Amino acid sequence: MRPISTRTRLATVSALTALGAFASLGTATAAGPALNGEWAPFTRCPVDAPAMLNADGFDRTPQCVVSSSASGTIKLGDTTVTTGRTNLQMGVVQNADGTSTVVAPASGALVAEPATVPGGLLGLMCPSDIFVITGICESLENSSLNKITATMESVGAPYAFDQTAGALTDLPIVALPVRIHLENPLLGDNCYIGTAADPIVLRPENRNYPEFGMTFFQGDGTVDPAGEMSRINLTGATQNDSTFAVPGATGCGLNVGLINAAVNAKTGLPSAAGNNSVTLNDTQTHLTGLNAPGTVVPDAGKVLAENWHSAVE
Repeated sequence: MRPISTRTRLATVSALTALGAFASLGTATAAGPALNGEWAPFTRCPVDAPAMLNADGFDRTPQCVVSSSASGTIKLGDTTVTTGRTNLQMGVVQNADGTSTVVAPASGALVAEPATVPGGLLGLMCPSDIFVITGICESLENSSLNKITATMESVGAPYAFDQTAGALTDLPIVALPVRIHLENPLLGDNCYIGTAADPIVLRPENRNYPEFGMTFFQGDGTVDPAGEMSRINLTGATQNDSTFAVPGATGCGLNVGLINAAVNAKTGLPSAAGNNSVTLNDTQTHLTGLNAPGTVVPDAGKVLAENWHSAVE
């Protein structure tokens, strides 16, 4: 195994640890092509994005990052939902001045399947002192229409990525703007908690240090101790954020605003910072990049993209 400088390891580990902190709902299905060998987790890395392709390997070094969490919880106001597996992927360009630029896939950084909200609509908005809502509540009892699902979605690229915080504990690592899509026939298609203009912004922090591992591989993903690529694996970290605010629900129901009010009243939304929290257990995070990007200046981004495409099965 070739030697790696302390500075390089710190930057890589911190960048990688940070991505393990993102929140999730449901069981993620990571769309994208199947990739060979060590490339396998990086199915949605935005290697063809201009910012990645233009990374020269000297002032700007491109990397791919993927993070998943098997389970956890998220509390929004008075409602707590058990979380399942999620998949978050993005590119990270490490800048010579010590900052990092996050590049999200065109489809969004976070991919997660819906989670079932405990109690369904009955639990979400009943009982209510709104006459029309009371009628809906009575009709929902023992009804299949009661089921409601929630899916967390990215609304814009992550930002404020702090490499140093990613290698430490109890410091904000990155800002992730998200919204939660509530789905049920009576809620309509546009019922959200958070919007692109007023998102929930998660700023996760590490609560413990992950276990560290590293492998080397060829450009096509084949394991090789002398390979031109490296992959860092951080496992077992728990992350948490309890500093974010949650806006009220919008777009819920055909009668605009009526079901919004019932949902917000029952769930305690909007909810100020300090009343909400997200915790992710056993995060699994991987980062890959060229071992010696300086040897392919100014084409590091292009070489990374070529290697990624060569690994597509």
